[in-house]
Amino acid sequence: MKANTAKYRIGHGGYVSEFEQFLDGFLRTHPEVEADQKRGWYIWWDHRLDLDELEKQHKDEVPAKPYQYE
Repeated sequence: MKANTAKYRIGHGGYVSEFEQFLDGFLRTHPEVEADQKRGWYIWWDHRLDLDELEKQHKDEVPAKPYQYE
């Protein structure tokens, strides 16, 4: 018996679900989706930090009480 190579992938425990097969095919035919995902990632996660402003924010914080319901 020959294994169906479309349903098995190295590094994923062998099995690839029908949904993952669909998603892989969709991303192959629509590369703009992945580019849009990367653009969104850069907007929310990979942005420059102003370390002076961050230090100022930490200094301005009010410490929380250990028992907030007292």
